[in-house]
Amino acid sequence: MVSPMQDKPRVAIIGVTGFIGRGLPDLLAAEGFACTGVSRSGGGSVAGIDLWQTPAQLDLAGHYAVINLAGEPIERRWTTDNRRSFHESRVGVTRQVVEAIRVLPAEARPRVLVNTSAVGIYGDRGDEILTESASAGDGYLAELCQEWEAAAIEAGALGVRVVRPRFGVVLGQDGAAFQKLLLVFKSGLGGRLGSGRQWMAWIHLDDLHAALVHALVSDTLMGAANFTAPSPERNVNFTRKFAAALHRPAVLPVPAFALKLALDGFGGVLLAGQRALPAALEADGFRFRHATLESAFAELLS
Repeated sequence: MVSPMQDKPRVAIIGVTGFIGRGLPDLLAAEGFACTGVSRSGGGSVAGIDLWQTPAQLDLAGHYAVINLAGEPIERRWTTDNRRSFHESRVGVTRQVVEAIRVLPAEARPRVLVNTSAVGIYGDRGDEILTESASAGDGYLAELCQEWEAAAIEAGALGVRVVRPRFGVVLGQDGAAFQKLLLVFKSGLGGRLGSGRQWMAWIHLDDLHAALVHALVSDTLMGAANFTAPSPERNVNFTRKFAAALHRPAVLPVPAFALKLALDGFGGVLLAGQRALPAALEADGFRFRHATLESAFAELLS
């Protein structure tokens, strides 16, 4: 069947049925793109998708760009089985995408690959200001992100412009992180995590979507890019501001040992800090709609 959008540049979105992916197709349509959704089932109910593929059928011929959002949620205990799932859904899928590009003749290859990563690549860095030129850190998550990004970089040798967005905590009304925060703080049980001094790099979902679109249409954004708001906050300030927006107290801190006991390795992630700044995005002309937590919380709780 001939697509009604065949004259528009086409973007394949891997992970389109997830929290971040669901809102992208309509935004891309507004920018003049047609969208191919890639999901395990080869279909879904996401608005704005006019073609579907499964990962096994991945055919990127004629696509202008690929946005790879794949990655199993890491907010769980880091068992051996879960670590295998984290790796395969990130590094394994990225390698599959690059191979799907490699087998195409040069003229049929996508021009852009936007392949997600995370600020966890920096490890726990205390008060150090982290732009994209900062070195990678230590620990399991940092090593996973390094391998993830290395797999994406391989597409650069195939003539593809590669952007590697490093996500902070994504705040959106349908997001698991925001919903859990809302439940805890509305019940009056919210408070800092551990000492609360660790920096939190965060971004509103609307800005994240806009930044992904920017990565597609900008010819100059390339390489690593912190997809984080320009005003990271210490955890203690983050929790105070969230509680204030809800008119609730924030007086019940969660001890560090309890987090590590309950969440294993991910508990350590919540206690680690990344004071990441979006230097690459801002230098490329991107402007944030929600540059402060106050703005983000006002919109999310309106």
